[in-house]
Amino acid sequence: QVQLVESGGGLVQPGGSLRLSCLLSGDTLDYYTIGWFRQAPGEEREGIACISRSWGSTLYADSAKGRFTISRDNSKNTAYLQMNNLKSDDTAVYYCATDPGSACRLVPAKYNNWGPGTQVTVRS
Repeated sequence: QVQLVESGGGLVQPGGSLRLSCLLSGDTLDYYTIGWFRQAPGEEREGIACISRSWGSTLYADSAKGRFTISRDNSKNTAYLQMNNLKSDDTAVYYCATDPGSACRLVPAKYNNWGPGTQVTVRS
């Protein structure tokens, strides 16, 4: 059974950085496209970034371009989201998820396994 656990969230000041980690257990990370999503209170879940299983190609939401970087280390069964120049609008619960497909898309319905999430709060 595939399980995902996110870590690395916390409280950070505007302009600061965080690196989120997503550890997969019960299977091999190589088999999955990985997506990062976030959800703020009262908002819909938003796709932030994904990285494909085969070629490691990436896709970013406009809100993440130039500030966030997604990566994966298959040897550690872990994916990462490096977030720089954080803004108050980035405050949300961040989730990682797996998609067995090879295409990288920021559509939550494509992903079938989700972690419990990690809170990111950006404020002075």
